[in-house]
Formats: sequence, C-alpha cells, structure tokens
Amino acid sequence: MANQPSEWESSKMLSKAILHDRTMRRKLLGWAALLMLALFAIGLWVIQTWLAQSLLRFTLWWLGCAVYTGVVMLFAFYDALRAVREEREKFEQE
Repeated sequence: MANQPSEWESSKMLSKAILHDRTMRRKLLGWAALLMLALFAIGLWVIQTWLAQSLLRFTLWWLGCAVYTGVVMLFAFYDALRAVREEREKFEQE
C-alpha cells in the first residue's frame, strides 16, 4: 500500500493551494463575504426576537459575527498584499 499523506497533511496542501491561487482566493473571499452578510441579516431580521430574549445569546451571536468578520478582513488584507507581491514580481520579470 502506498504511503498516503495524513488528513492533516492533505488539509495543509489544500490550504496552501487555495492561498497561492489568486482565482481561488478571490472566489473563497467572495463566498466568505456573502456568508458574513447573511449572518448579519439573520441576526438582524430572522432571529432578532430570539436573540433579544437572552443577553448571553445576543452577546455570543454578535461576538461570533465580529470574530468571523475579523477573519474575513484579515483574509482580504492577505489577498491584497499577495496581489501586490504578484504584480511586483510580474513587473520585475519584464
């Protein structure tokens, strides 16, 4: 039987492939931003009364949304820095 990579190694290779491909990064970033907006809409209109019943629920929901938004913003910042680097490398090769 061939020596196959572990699940952890496979996940690392997939993540590396996504982070290095600009098209995949942008597609993933778009879906992440769409999910972020959906979470805000759900919290504001769909489960508003359920969240209002408990301070703990309200805090956890919006804290989770804030953390997710921070991660998406970091990913967008990484994408911007990576795009600048790729364009600079392309310019230097010419």
